[in-house]
Amino acid sequence: MKLEIARGLFLLAALGVASLAVAAWEQPRTEVLSAVHGGGQCPLPRIAKVTSATQPDHQLLLFMFGMSQGMGPAS
Repeated sequence: MKLEIARGLFLLAALGVASLAVAAWEQPRTEVLSAVHGGGQCPLPRIAKVTSATQPDHQLLLFMFGMSQGMGPAS
């Protein structure tokens, strides 16, 4: 096979793969959330069971605060 033909086939294959990748790419879209169903809160999934008022996990909050403090600029 000549070099020009092989190069042309490779170029066509690369363009085909790139076009398939662009067609399959899915970006999250920006959406406006409505407070109609949740009363100002995030809507719950249908399968979620609503229990009494949940209390925050203080250990997790402390861990997240510590991690955010450690993410400062390294100098």
